[in-house]
Amino acid sequence: MAAHSPTPSSRRLESVDLLRGLVMVLMALDHVRDHLHRGAMTIDPTDLARTTPALFLTRWLTHICAPVFVFLAGTGAFLWGAKGRTKNELSRYLLTRGLWLVVLELTVVNWLWQMGVKIDFLIAQVIWALGWSMVVLAGLVRLPLPAIGAFGWWMILGHNLFDGVKSERLGPFGPLWTVLHVQAPIVWAPGHTLLIMYPLVPWIGVMAAGYAFGSWMVNEDPKRRRRIIAVGLVLIAVFAELRAYNFYGDPRPWTHHKDGLLTALSFLNCQKYPPSLLFLLMTLGPALVLLGLMDRGIPAFARPLTVFGRVPLFYYVVHLLLIVLLTIGFAIARYGSGVGQVFAKGPPPDYGYGLPVVYAVWVGVVVALYPVCRWYAGVKARRRSRLFSYL
Repeated sequence: MAAHSPTPSSRRLESVDLLRGLVMVLMALDHVRDHLHRGAMTIDPTDLARTTPALFLTRWLTHICAPVFVFLAGTGAFLWGAKGRTKNELSRYLLTRGLWLVVLELTVVNWLWQMGVKIDFLIAQVIWALGWSMVVLAGLVRLPLPAIGAFGWWMILGHNLFDGVKSERLGPFGPLWTVLHVQAPIVWAPGHTLLIMYPLVPWIGVMAAGYAFGSWMVNEDPKRRRRIIAVGLVLIAVFAELRAYNFYGDPRPWTHHKDGLLTALSFLNCQKYPPSLLFLLMTLGPALVLLGLMDRGIPAFARPLTVFGRVPLFYYVVHLLLIVLLTIGFAIARYGSGVGQVFAKGPPPDYGYGLPVVYAVWVGVVVALYPVCRWYAGVKARRRSRLFSYL
């Protein structure tokens, strides 16, 4: 038999796994900072009046995580369907997995974030947005591919036109608009609140754009790499042009400061909740450039990242559990009591640690997770049960 290279429809694309693994590792940095950094519960790292350059850049570096996570989830859906599945099979899988993610967000993920089982106050974050985006994509996959791509990019490009629409002006439709486009709490029953941290627009569009992009990744055209890099550079250039003139794409214009560094940070300080057009251009552009560069082959030193990229949801849940356990351990060691008692009246004034400790704990978390994720990736590879595709 003639030797041949397997096509993307019959093997995983390592460049996609590598990029996804990279953003998963960066995500852990953000979450360690959330739990252990001094002032994390009182200081917004993007508030230029109170933050430091090191803290701002630590937070800004991790901005790439959510957009790439959602975009590559769409790409992964296309690649999954390209392995001989019918549209009906793909649609059913996206629908069931999306609903499963929503349930997971409102239960296990919330309990981990809040370090306790709570139902009176729930937070809808990235897994929530992923889940509902998959539910919508389950319907979109029946459309022609160009229509799916156009839907995604027009939502990304145009959603800031509706920034002026306020939920309180829409009467009974206000909560629906909050779910779609406003970061705000919804009181859905007496004493029960759902905090929408990740409104669904434009995340639905990001996933749809990622799904259409998947058609590039199954194409063995030698020009694929250059096309991906070119699109990434175009997105970066459009971001720089729109941001320079404060013309459109972000509700928070940048301003000049006496300090040149603060001016540069203001330029980069785009809105994440919901993600503005400029936020998405600023994050997806460099991500696509990285993907194009990695598409030529993966160096040996970067291969461990592909392990995390193959089991992203498993990594997400386990890394939260590990960070929560570390937070409890730090609280007991420092205050002699559990987290519930320590934070009963808000965080103590001296709670938390500096960025060097945050970075050291982050490295420890990633190193500790590697063998666990490698084991689970091996289990998924050996066992072809559909159940493993849900975690």
